[in-house]
Amino acid sequence: MNPSTPKVQTNFLDRLISAVAPNMGLRRLHARHVLNQYEAAKPSRLRKGARDNRSPDAQVQHGAVALRGLARNMEQNHDIARGALRTMVNNVIGPGGIGIEPQPRRRDGTIHEEYALALREGWRDWCINPEVTHVHHWAKVQRLVCNTWFRDGECFSQRLKGAVPALDHGTRVPYSLELIEPDLIPMDYFDETKGVQQGIERNTWGRATGYWCYKAFPDGLSWSKRNYDVKRVPAANMHHIASVDRIGQVRGVSIFASVITRLEDIKDYEESERIAAKVAASLTAYVKRGSPEMYGETSLPDSVDGATPQIGMAPGMIIQGLKPGEEIGMIDSNRPNPNLITFRSGQLRAAVAGIGASYSSVARDYNGTYSAQRQELVEQWINYAVLTDDFVGQYVQPVWQDFVQIAHISGVIKAPKDVDPDTMDDALFVGQSMPWIDPLKEALAWTALVQAGFASEVEVMRKRGANPRDVLEQINAHRQTTGKMGLYFSSDFANVMKQPQAAINPDQDQKDQ
Repeated sequence: MNPSTPKVQTNFLDRLISAVAPNMGLRRLHARHVLNQYEAAKPSRLRKGARDNRSPDAQVQHGAVALRGLARNMEQNHDIARGALRTMVNNVIGPGGIGIEPQPRRRDGTIHEEYALALREGWRDWCINPEVTHVHHWAKVQRLVCNTWFRDGECFSQRLKGAVPALDHGTRVPYSLELIEPDLIPMDYFDETKGVQQGIERNTWGRATGYWCYKAFPDGLSWSKRNYDVKRVPAANMHHIASVDRIGQVRGVSIFASVITRLEDIKDYEESERIAAKVAASLTAYVKRGSPEMYGETSLPDSVDGATPQIGMAPGMIIQGLKPGEEIGMIDSNRPNPNLITFRSGQLRAAVAGIGASYSSVARDYNGTYSAQRQELVEQWINYAVLTDDFVGQYVQPVWQDFVQIAHISGVIKAPKDVDPDTMDDALFVGQSMPWIDPLKEALAWTALVQAGFASEVEVMRKRGANPRDVLEQINAHRQTTGKMGLYFSSDFANVMKQPQAAINPDQDQKDQ
């Protein structure tokens, strides 16, 4: 017996049957041995049983760079992949980016409004030129980083603080970001003496301590050797956001990794159907002759020197000159394929499920009832919220913490003495809110919740994607302006009716007394 084969426990009945009928007992033990194994773990003719027991870094090493190139090619040349990527970025980041509301606190726990206001003003100034090229504002930086994160699997940003040679920060706070694509952190750079693996230097606990970067993009277009020289950037000066699937994985892998084959199949199939439809559109008709001997001569009078006769097709035309036994036949190619839409929709649903996008948004297919659309939106929005949380934790929050710290150290925005130092960089990070499918139904539902005391006006404003502070300031400024002009709106009267009667018309109240 093979020592690796697990032993099958026998009972009294097994031993009794084996003693009376050895062949039956053997079959009984064999059946029990089969049932004691996991069926999915046994390869068969119908199941390949493919497996991969390599370490996370070994898996990434053999596939991440190739997958990155395939994903970039799909973004450039496949409309579905580009639309799916744009849909995910827009839902995670949005048009204005991830919002930040500073919430530093005094030692008694109350929010320090003056310091929060100073941080908001300084942050608005910094968001104009947050990166070294002064080309992209902060919301665009977030979208670029998020797009690179999804497509390539990871993205890097060097944190440049204080005085840096030949660098103009362009903002009052001396802090800038240098956006770096993952190609500049070489996947094949290893140095065991320094603990460098896949371009990242780590300590014995697996924590990153440094990043080894090319000084220029290694595209081979420049003859300079500088393109392949590497420099070390301390981990404290580098942001690294990555899509990881396994514990201990260092480098990220594209979210398209599991669906690239399906998306390429969709593209190839659509291309084949499109060519077939073009060929079918070029085919018109043929002349069918009655007997074989008729094929040796020209059938139509307008032919010349035995050339193939040409029939001009026009609406309502009458074809004359056919000989007895000849007829005009039409070519039916069965194109376009009526099953194309069904097949494409099924494949696309599976593909977008793999990357975590919404099928309706990617396919631009919004057929269905209100309940069905809302159910899809509610279930899908959880995935977007999780991705937003990952992006905030790995990128936005560290950037905000750097900004507050550097603003204080540089003296641009000094923290007051009554601020709790541990809460200086406390903030509320506001992502995108779930849109309303039917605004009237949503508004009525939230109105009922607010009136019943189960929700607050602030919560409703955030659900609509608005900042409550900005909304209140706009309402106050608007009412002051319209009041001076003698203009009143329905919302003004609604608020007045909620006030006590004496406050509405105190003069009339005194006359009544």
